[in-house]
Amino acid sequence: MEPVAETTLNSSWSWLPQDISQIFYIVVILSFLYVVLKGIQLYWWNRYLVKGLSCFPGPPTHWLYGHIKMVNSVVQHGSLLKLISPQMTKTYPYCYPIWYGRFLAFLSINHPEYAKAVFSRNGKKCLTYGLLILNGPKWQQHRRLLTPGFHFDVLKPYVTLMADSVKEMLDVLEKLIPKHTTVSLEMFEHVTLMTFDTIMKCAFSYQGNCQTDRNNAYINTVFDISCMIMQRLKTPLYHSDLIYWFSSQGFRFRKACKLAHQHTDNVIRERKKYLKNEKEFEKILKKRRLDFLDILLCRSVITGRVQCVPRPFVVAHP
Repeated sequence: MEPVAETTLNSSWSWLPQDISQIFYIVVILSFLYVVLKGIQLYWWNRYLVKGLSCFPGPPTHWLYGHIKMVNSVVQHGSLLKLISPQMTKTYPYCYPIWYGRFLAFLSINHPEYAKAVFSRNGKKCLTYGLLILNGPKWQQHRRLLTPGFHFDVLKPYVTLMADSVKEMLDVLEKLIPKHTTVSLEMFEHVTLMTFDTIMKCAFSYQGNCQTDRNNAYINTVFDISCMIMQRLKTPLYHSDLIYWFSSQGFRFRKACKLAHQHTDNVIRERKKYLKNEKEFEKILKKRRLDFLDILLCRSVITGRVQCVPRPFVVAHP
């Protein structure tokens, strides 16, 4: 009985190498093959980018870092928006490439005709699929879903909300700038917060006071995500999804994205509860304006077709 059991055990594990060193050699060979194949892939990808962007003049690039050093110097001395400063647009009036290393590049477009060519439906290879370049029934379905949100009667009441956000920004600036003095102030952060506040009010009817409450966890998370995206662009090793996934920066990025998604999911979940409540449902029908979230939640897509809903769902009455 014992020899039979021993024979069965040996046959079940016969695929394993007898010498542990053979396992090490196999791992080394497979790793070497992976590195070689990845190197060949990156080489051809670089050739593809160089061929596609060679016809566009741009700032001189480093053979390894590209424009990363230039980007770092710009960020240290001011905003990244200085990359598209009047001097750059004067030197390159149409467009110019920006290289982050040798395997990641962007085309900065300065001229409207170039933008028209890229964002047209003929330039769909340059863009991901969305309402801008879709065609056919899918485009019609998405268009019918979003059109009510951009109706004039819907957008008109938003002017008051936008004005309130701008007024709140001006109140903040008045506190920062003493009267009867000439002081320069960086406006990028304040305008960003004002824009974000406007979007949250118009799209979600969310009153977050993000312009005055600088300890808002959601706002800080959004800013952290923006900084981490920029940091990844400036670090060539982080361009690899595998390396970035196992890095501490990648862990922080996934955690921040999870927090941001939880916030928006909670807002949508609470609004769905309101729609299920008949009293709240009647209040929404009587609202002078509907935010985008109400419009999208009240227009359901059934069997590939957009279901028409009563007029109060679609157009905000004056």
